[in-house]
Amino acid sequence: MKDRSVPELIALALQGDEEDELAWEAIRALHERGGNEVFEAAVRLLHSASSRERGRGADILAQLGGRERSLEFVTKCADEVLSALATEQDAAALNAMGTGLGHLRDARAISALQPFKDHPNADVRMGVVMGLMPHRDPVAIQTLIHLSRDSDEDVRNWATFSLGSQAEEVNTPELRDALFDRLTESTAELRGEALVGLALRKDLRVLEPLRRELEGSTVIVLAVEAARALEDVSLLPLLLALRDRSGEADGYFRNVLADAISHLEALAH
Repeated sequence: MKDRSVPELIALALQGDEEDELAWEAIRALHERGGNEVFEAAVRLLHSASSRERGRGADILAQLGGRERSLEFVTKCADEVLSALATEQDAAALNAMGTGLGHLRDARAISALQPFKDHPNADVRMGVVMGLMPHRDPVAIQTLIHLSRDSDEDVRNWATFSLGSQAEEVNTPELRDALFDRLTESTAELRGEALVGLALRKDLRVLEPLRRELEGSTVIVLAVEAARALEDVSLLPLLLALRDRSGEADGYFRNVLADAISHLEALAH
């Protein structure tokens, strides 16, 4: 990819579907290449008649220049995405623009994305979650709370993750109640994100639901992470029983479990 010209990389970025791996390799190469030539090419895509090209323009601008980019350049990229967002109608392009604004971390995204929180397309609402994830402004948090109750499970999951472990420093009763509401979800991962969020905030309402998760026939790593975060030593016997239980568990799970046991044992002495 490094030997290809910018037009060649742009052409590759436009191939396949939204998740095409070769296309994303090209996009990552454009991010690393940076510079005005790539910036101008991405801006042209943003103003294309093709919604596919507009979405890819946002994908490129989202992380253009990588970690070396200046705040001035980030703002310049955000200016372009925000301008395009104001007139965009296509769901996939709106998703890309919302996600891109999340990478750019520009506070103007909060007011720009908030009106899309009830958009009929779940992909658009997902873009709102991704765009608001870096922000701790009350409007951003309130919108994420709203989306944690979305009709689409993926949107609920990412909004719950955003509130639970990404916005750990925000600890309001309304946010905790939103996380508590997700403990009745049928999907273990979604419940797990809520468990972690409540445990990080030492909300004791999580203790009994967390016990049930740790005693279940299948235990996910998020439940173990929540046990460590809650720091309630009464959970230690459950973690030890889990360690000694027969069954399959990958290395990552066992490492997290060992760390949680060690942490609670230290607190118990």
